[in-house]
Amino acid sequence: MRTTDGVLAANRRYYEAFETKDLDAMSDLWERSDRAICTHPGWATLEGWGPVAASFFALFQGGQQIQFVLTRERAIQVGDTAWVSLDENLLGDQGGVTVATINIFVRGSGPDGWQMVCHHGSVVQAGRNQG
Repeated sequence: MRTTDGVLAANRRYYEAFETKDLDAMSDLWERSDRAICTHPGWATLEGWGPVAASFFALFQGGQQIQFVLTRERAIQVGDTAWVSLDENLLGDQGGVTVATINIFVRGSGPDGWQMVCHHGSVVQAGRNQG
């Protein structure tokens, strides 16, 4: 087993919780502290668990179904910190879009031994170099 398997499993749990709009699972995954930072595509950066949790609550209230197809997923671990870079290819009611993403995790009490402390997503504009 690779050392990054746990963080990749935690990363997948994030997207499963998002797709199923499971606020409890999302909450279990995140470190609930002032260190939590989240930048949803097109949003201002949210700092602290309270605003981050409120953003997911608001997103999950919408009627739009979203499916994530993850590509270019790459995990790196250094000690008790790990990050996953990937492309989120979102399929939804209003078409599709690609979001270049970085998710940062720290070793914690999450189901896979990792908890998310940062999510940052930026929409990739059509025609831009992806790589």
